[in-house]
Amino acid sequence: MNMPDLGGGMPLRILFVEDVPTDAELTIDELREDGIACEVCRVDTEASYLEALDAFGPDIVLSDLGLPAFNGYRALQILRERDALMPFVFVSGTMGEEVAVEALRQGATDYILKHNTVRLAAAVRRAVHEAEEQRARKHAEDELIRAQRFESLALLAGGLSHDLRNLLQPLLLAADTLNDYADDARLARLATLVRGCGQRGLDMVSSMLSFARGARRTEQVRVDTLFQALGLLLQGSVPRTVTLHVDEATGLGFEGNHTELQQCLLNLSLNAMQAMPEGGHLTVGARACVLAQDFFCADESAVPGEYVCLTVADTGIGMTPDVRDHLFQPFFTTKENGTGLGLVSCLRIIDSHGGVMRVASTPGAGTRFELYLPICAVGAVAETPGATAPRGRGERVLVVEEEAAQLSLLTGVLDGSGYDVHASQSGAEALQSLQSDGLPQLVVMDADLSLLTGVRTLAALLAQDYLGAVLLLARPDAPPDLEGLPPVRHLAVLVKPIEVDALLRATRRALDAVL
Repeated sequence: MNMPDLGGGMPLRILFVEDVPTDAELTIDELREDGIACEVCRVDTEASYLEALDAFGPDIVLSDLGLPAFNGYRALQILRERDALMPFVFVSGTMGEEVAVEALRQGATDYILKHNTVRLAAAVRRAVHEAEEQRARKHAEDELIRAQRFESLALLAGGLSHDLRNLLQPLLLAADTLNDYADDARLARLATLVRGCGQRGLDMVSSMLSFARGARRTEQVRVDTLFQALGLLLQGSVPRTVTLHVDEATGLGFEGNHTELQQCLLNLSLNAMQAMPEGGHLTVGARACVLAQDFFCADESAVPGEYVCLTVADTGIGMTPDVRDHLFQPFFTTKENGTGLGLVSCLRIIDSHGGVMRVASTPGAGTRFELYLPICAVGAVAETPGATAPRGRGERVLVVEEEAAQLSLLTGVLDGSGYDVHASQSGAEALQSLQSDGLPQLVVMDADLSLLTGVRTLAALLAQDYLGAVLLLARPDAPPDLEGLPPVRHLAVLVKPIEVDALLRATRRALDAVL
C-alpha cells in the first residue's frame, strides 16, 4: 500500500461509517483544518461498507459505534478479517469507558468522542504512522523468514548432497561394469539406461546445489550447458498448459558466472509462466549477434562487438507501457506477494557481466526479454575413445568406503581387473585390518567418512609407516584439506562420481609411481 503524506502530499483516503452526514462533515472539517488533506467515502450500511473496502481502498476507517442499519463492532470485525493492520478509529458520542476498552480489545486502534475532538487529528496521524511502521516491519520480517528459508534450503541441500551422490554413484559404476557385456544387446541397452538415469540425477543435484550456494566465480560459461541446467531446474514447475522449448545453443559461450546467469534465466522463466495463467508457449533461446554503437542507450557502457543474445519469450498477458516504464524500479511489483526485486537482480547480474538487457511487451501478445552478453567461441571438446583400461598384477589394494553398495561395486571392479582387494567400511576398521593383513600397496578411500575422516585415517596410516599410494574420492564442492599431512609418495584426489575407466587408470598410475 502507498501510504499518504499527512503533511499535505498524497491525500489520506478515509472510509467513514456514519449515518449522520453533518456529523461526518464536522469530523472531516476538523481534520482538514489541522492540515490533513483527505478524500472521504461515507457509508451507513454493511453492503456499501463492503463495496467501499474494495472499490475505494481506504487508508483508515473512522466509524460511529451504533447505526440504525449497521454496527461499528461489525465494521471492525469485517476489516480485521481482511486486514489486520489498517487503522480503525471509533468516533462516537455514546462511548463509555467500558465500551472503549472493549473496542480496543476487539482490535480498534483508538476511539474519539464526538463532543471532544481536540485530539482527533493527532490520533489519526498516530494511527496511520503506526500502521505504516507495522507494515514495514512485517515486510522486513517476511523477507527475513524468506531468507532464512532459502538458507535452510541451502543447508539441507548441502547435507543431502553427500547421501544422494552415494546413492547415485553405484548406478554409474554398475553401468560401466555392464559395458563388459556389450555383445549382449539387452544388457547394453540396460547399461545405457542405468548410466543415463544416474548421470541425470547427479546433474540435478549439482544444479540445485550450485543455485542454492550462489557461489560467485568467473568461469567459461557454455550456453548449451546453461540451458541444460535450466531445463533440469524447471522440471516439475512447468504447468501442463504451458509448452516449454529450450534451444540447444551449441558452440556459444562467454566468460561469466554460471550460477548467477542460471538464477537470472530461472527468474525470467518463472515470471513468464505466471504471466500465462491460461497457458501458452515459453521459449528460451540464444543467438550470436553483432551490436553497433547506436544500439546502446545513453546510460549504458557502449562496447560494440560480438555478443550472444539469450532470450526468454512468452505468449502471456503482456505488459502496459506504464508497467514497462517501472519494471526495473526496486520494490515495484504487479504480483500480490511479490518483492519487486527479481528483475532488479537480473539487471544487476547482466550489468556485472558487461551486458545489457532489453524487453519488448504488448498487452495480450506476450513479453520477450533479451539478455546481451559479450561473446567468445567455445571449441567443442573432442572425446576420443581411449585404449583398454590397464589391468592389475595382483597388487594389494585396500578400499575404504562406508556405503555398502558403493564399497561392493568398487571392490568388484578392482577385483575383476586383477587386483588383490581388501575392503573396510570405516577408517577405524581399516586401521585394525593392518594388524592382521599388513600394509597394502594402494589405498582407495572416500574422503567423506563419517567419524574418522579420510584425511585423519590417512594421517594414522602414515603414522604406521605406510609408504604406498593413495587415491582419495572427494566431492567437487568439498576438496579434502591436506594441510599438515606428512609427505605421501603418490596422492591423487578423484572427483566423485568416479567412472570405472578413470578409476582403473588412476589405480594403475598410482601403483606404477610407487612400485
